[in-house]
Amino acid sequence: MNDPGLDEPIADASAILKENSPEEMYDKMSEEEQERNFLMPARWWYASTGIPLVAGTFGPMANAFSICALVENWRVEIPPGGTEEHGIDIKDPDWLIAVNAVSLAFALIANVSLLLNMARRVPFQIAQPITILGFWIASVLLIGLIANASFNFDAPGVKNQALSQAYYYAIFAAGLYQVISYLMCFTVYGAYKGHYSKEFKLTVAQRTLMLQTILFLVYQLLGALVYSHIEGWKFLDAVYWAEFTSLTIGIGDDYTPKTHLGRGLLFPFAMGGIIILGLVVGSIRSLILERGKKKMAARLTEKTRLRLIKEIEKISTKKGLLRRKGALGLEKNTTKALTVDPGDGEISELERRQAEFEAMRKVQEWAATERKYMSLLVSTFAFASLWTIGALVFEHAEKNQDWTYFGSLYFSYTTLLTIGYGDFQPMSNSGKPFFVFWTLLAVPTLTILISDMGDTVVKAVKDVTIWLGEITVLPSSEDTISNRLKHGVYKATLGQLDPRNPGSRDVERGSDTGSESGYQELHPGLARLFRNSRQKQNAGENDKKTKDRLAADFEEEEKRDESDARDKGDRWQEDAHHYRHVLLSQIRKVYADASAATPKKYSYEEWQDFFKLLGEDEADASYHRRAPAHGGKGNEAREAEKDHQADKDTQVAKWSWIDPQSPLMGDKEEAEWLLERLFQRLEESLHSDTKQTENAKHYTSDLRRQKRREEDGAVSE
Repeated sequence: MNDPGLDEPIADASAILKENSPEEMYDKMSEEEQERNFLMPARWWYASTGIPLVAGTFGPMANAFSICALVENWRVEIPPGGTEEHGIDIKDPDWLIAVNAVSLAFALIANVSLLLNMARRVPFQIAQPITILGFWIASVLLIGLIANASFNFDAPGVKNQALSQAYYYAIFAAGLYQVISYLMCFTVYGAYKGHYSKEFKLTVAQRTLMLQTILFLVYQLLGALVYSHIEGWKFLDAVYWAEFTSLTIGIGDDYTPKTHLGRGLLFPFAMGGIIILGLVVGSIRSLILERGKKKMAARLTEKTRLRLIKEIEKISTKKGLLRRKGALGLEKNTTKALTVDPGDGEISELERRQAEFEAMRKVQEWAATERKYMSLLVSTFAFASLWTIGALVFEHAEKNQDWTYFGSLYFSYTTLLTIGYGDFQPMSNSGKPFFVFWTLLAVPTLTILISDMGDTVVKAVKDVTIWLGEITVLPSSEDTISNRLKHGVYKATLGQLDPRNPGSRDVERGSDTGSESGYQELHPGLARLFRNSRQKQNAGENDKKTKDRLAADFEEEEKRDESDARDKGDRWQEDAHHYRHVLLSQIRKVYADASAATPKKYSYEEWQDFFKLLGEDEADASYHRRAPAHGGKGNEAREAEKDHQADKDTQVAKWSWIDPQSPLMGDKEEAEWLLERLFQRLEESLHSDTKQTENAKHYTSDLRRQKRREEDGAVSE
């Protein structure tokens, strides 16, 4: 039977959907792998993802510093009455240049090996030894040169000499090579211990960050090379100029373009540097912040969930001995419901499951709040350390300028905030390289701090500002001044206090923006089903209205088929088309929720309806269990294993709202989790319908052949 909404038989559409779903519709990882990644301790996530990302971004930075250490001499002669920044170069011995070049070669090979491994061009077991040994050998060679220059490097016949900027760039390069090599050892150790795959599962965006970092550094060095020739600066002075220009600090006085050509080229150079830097900052924000925040929230959610379960277990062993407050501040009735086993009959199963759901929502709320303020604390500490330690280094580096610590703090602060008054400038051979290294560290630090402040302090100030406007001159959705004041308290406390409903445990569900955001982008599953639709659109008609109409048409086709089957008295087909009609309706709604800017959080009543559609009844205790603590020992672990074995025997996946299998756990949003299950059910429905149709065709063919044989037999007689 051909479906009226498709050019080809429905079997073909089902086959296409089934064939492509593992790569395009659903996550490639299995449910067990997703759960393991979600529950993975933070240290192993950093080892598998964070450290390779750091190595891929700081490795090129160290290479750039090595180039800076190679292109200029390591010693300068201080002229009478002058300072080291005006020193005259002393030629390096050939052996120093040769060792320096060999060190750079090892580092470049190591960095290329790491990037090829991340791009999956070179196997892990080959690339990682090359990477680790390459960086380590490069650092050891540089450390040897640095030690020799520090203790036994006086040029004969030169009374006053000093170390140049190149020497200090070598120190930064050697330090970065050492750190990267040891960190990568930790990554290799975790991989061989089986904590994660030996393949780097970095996303395209993560690799893009590394490429953008390389592009920014190459751009800076090439720009410095050009300006060193145009303005007659030393190359490393030009690197210092390029850095504070691209970062829009602008502290130069001695280093400003004086020629017409230099000033003319500044227009494209500065704009290009700012654009590339903006790309890097955007990548840091989307990767380190979004992914890092998700991982931190996941770990805090898991730890809070385990604390809740342990509290419940303690209360369960003391029958009825509840404190004035329940476990972790939950209400007593909710906590009591959590101590009841599924199907015990003390309370209805729906009440017990709703108590689990509300407890898990509370766990999410606690973890989210803790994550926000913990992130703010860490990023503030990082900024304060960068500011104060940087000031201490500048004080010692610029002692020839008689900088005080307070003056260094002032300079560091105006530099970090890119104010750049120019009244303080690092002029020493050690101050300029440190300035370049320090400001590069400031880029991710400030990006993270500003984002964390946006989640907490800035959000609270914004909410209070809007509230003040609502109770004064701006229109408000609240009807009375009293309700506006209460609403302001709720927003200012980030939802912790709600005077409008003191007893409520309100969890922000996210704006129901399905109608606003629309059906912005067609899901791959629906796209494949609509690909052969009879109502083919022109190539240019790709707007959301066309896609939404296609989805609506497919839904309407199922509705008409349901009506036709009802008229024919085909109850099975009527039920099948009705089920798919409801499925498609819910898929469109959930996909709109998944496309919204604010993640949708569904109520328990909505989850009940979704699970009924997925073939599971929340009132049926046979699907449920008490949540075991993850990684528990003793009786708890044995009980969990017993439940797991029973699940295998009965083919029933028992779960709880507050265990790792809960849809509220994991790194997927609720709408995304639901969308995958709804598409699975749609695929199963299409497949079963197709199979039933094929069986009917075979059955009819057999009847016809049997009738033909009977007729032939009658004729022969």
